[in-house]
Amino acid sequence: MNPTIKDVAQKANVSIATVSRVLHNLGGYSDKTKQKVDQTIKELKYQPNAIARGLINKRTQTIGVLFPDVSSTFSSDLLHGIDEFVHDRNYSVMVCNTDQDGKRTLKYLQLLREKQVDGIIFSSEVLKQEYYDMLESMKVPVVLVSSQTDYANVPYVKVDDYQAAYDAVDYLITKGHCSISMISGTKGDPIAGTPRVEGYRKALEAHGIPFASRYLVYGDFSYESGCRAMEAILRRTPEITAVFAASDEMAIGALSVVTKHGMNVPEDISIMGYDDLRLARMVNPPLTTVRQPLYDIGMIASEKLISMIETGEPAESQICTHSIVERQTVRAIT
Repeated sequence: MNPTIKDVAQKANVSIATVSRVLHNLGGYSDKTKQKVDQTIKELKYQPNAIARGLINKRTQTIGVLFPDVSSTFSSDLLHGIDEFVHDRNYSVMVCNTDQDGKRTLKYLQLLREKQVDGIIFSSEVLKQEYYDMLESMKVPVVLVSSQTDYANVPYVKVDDYQAAYDAVDYLITKGHCSISMISGTKGDPIAGTPRVEGYRKALEAHGIPFASRYLVYGDFSYESGCRAMEAILRRTPEITAVFAASDEMAIGALSVVTKHGMNVPEDISIMGYDDLRLARMVNPPLTTVRQPLYDIGMIASEKLISMIETGEPAESQICTHSIVERQTVRAIT
């Protein structure tokens, strides 16, 4: 039979309330008492029961995180920040892979309802009305990451995608590039697709460079789509001197295709990404990119969510600062 919190209290010669306070880091006990309780927990191999805890404080100390693609480096970098913060606050993370088209989103929201999670981080997907209605019925707080909504009670944490793309293209233009192709994310995507395309177009316009539709190719943020898009660019617009990709994975795909065709980056074509994933530092040559601080975004979103869970108070949305990270895939044209 598994040991109970009562067994721990009896063996450590303290009250059940004291054991509970030690488990939840609530204070009100001496260091000596904490050491005695911790040692007893180890000796008895006691495992706190999440369901029992939930009956007491109405919480399971669990949050749900929904990603369209949990295998992507983007999701991994975000999750690292999320997990780091929630672990320090004694929460656990349940990760759900909703798939690119969101066809599993409602299914996973129902699962998270059944698991009685305390809150949800919703990443990189439009918060549709049906999702919002489900979340409202669950009566748990939610924070959006790398997404945005007009629902007043749903805060979001992201960078300004329009401005970040504008700054990336402006950077290429200041390096002397006038023929700049863009590999966009999913066509019509209002979160990370359309705003980045608009930033690209406005930066060209600001420098008196006309927009040419043939220079704009759509992908889906993945490495494979970057490869396909770069093949199309080399066929259709061989005169381009630079490519701005709306994700690092697509930029790395473009880089691999350019190399496969016997060309050099940045001598023949400059390539710039978006995200500053860990992969951007690993490729050869290292990728110049727009940095969105994914780890920090994950941490901030977790902090906001846990604050909402524990205080019942709303949280403010936050736009995080992006920056240009110069490495070795963009050259200046003199």
